[in-house]
Order: sequence, then structure tokens, then C-alpha cells
Amino acid sequence: MKKKAFIFLFDGFSDWEISFLTPELNKNNSYELYYFSKDGHNVKSMGGMSVKPDLSLAELSISDIELLILPGGNGWENNGLNYISSLIESVNINKGLIAAICGATIILAQNGYLNKIKHTSNSLGYLKQFAPDYNGEVQYLLENSISDKNIITANGVSPIEFARDIFTSIGLMDSSTSERWFNLFKNGVWSE
Repeated sequence: MKKKAFIFLFDGFSDWEISFLTPELNKNNSYELYYFSKDGHNVKSMGGMSVKPDLSLAELSISDIELLILPGGNGWENNGLNYISSLIESVNINKGLIAAICGATIILAQNGYLNKIKHTSNSLGYLKQFAPDYNGEVQYLLENSISDKNIITANGVSPIEFARDIFTSIGLMDSSTSERWFNLFKNGVWSE
């Protein structure tokens, strides 16, 4: 039986932040990839791409979610996406993997998930600005992407590092293949 990965989409989501990740998940035989939005209606990415999600938030079954991917976008900064907080909490309680990039790290900071794990974001000041109750400064690392426990965080200019950390965490590729993949997309070099 295939594992299930779910990507949250909303108007203004940063389409490029998931663009290296989704083809690998989609072509892999061990994962099924689903896109969902609040109501299941079409959303428009920051780049202007119109996308029809597979599901609405209400149609999700928590027990199905092995991997929850949260792309960035401006909606996180104005708290317009806080309705997804209970889903994140349920996935965390069930020990599902939560992967957040760029602005999506805000909701993790706002809800205390980053206080006791190593993490990153666009900057420490960025998290403090948009998550005033965040107190995980000592765990913050100035890195492209970090995986700690069941949470992956990345800054908005690191979609390739973000994808690699997800691949490693779910065992999608062995370490050698993952490094070759990374070098291809990051540096334009493929080694046999």
C-alpha cells in the first residue's frame, strides 16, 4: 500500500518552492501525492498558475497523512491561513512528517513547534516579527533547510535543499542518489 503525501495549496502559494519536490514524489511508486485547499476550489499560485486541488481540507483523513507539505506565500504573514492549525496539530500528534518552507514556518513558530527543535526560516527576525510568542531562538540555525524530529523547515530560497531533506526523511532515495540529484539541480552536475 502506498504512503500518502499531501500538499496544502492556497491563493498566492509559492509555486517554485515545491517545484523540485513534486515530480520526484509523483513518479515514485511508494507515495501517492495529493493537493488540497481549504474548500477544494481552484487556487492561483504567486506565479499566476491556476491549480485545481484534489481535495478540500474537510475531506482529509488525518490517519492518511504521512507527509504534510506547507509551501510559503504571503498568506502566512497576515494569519490568513491559521485555519490549518488544527490539521498541523493532528499530523504532529500522529507523528507524521511536517515540511514547511519560507512563510509556512511562521505557523509552526506561532504554535510552538519550533521552540524545542532545530529549525530555520527566512531569518530569525522574520519569525519574531510574524510570531511574537515564538521563543525558540536558541534552536534557530542559519541554514538552508533543517530536519529535526518530524519537522523540516527551510528558507524560501532553498527549495532544492528542502526537497532533499524530505527525500532523505522519507527514504525516497538512498543517500548516494539523493546527493547526485542535489548536485544535478543545485550545481548542474550529474555524477555516475
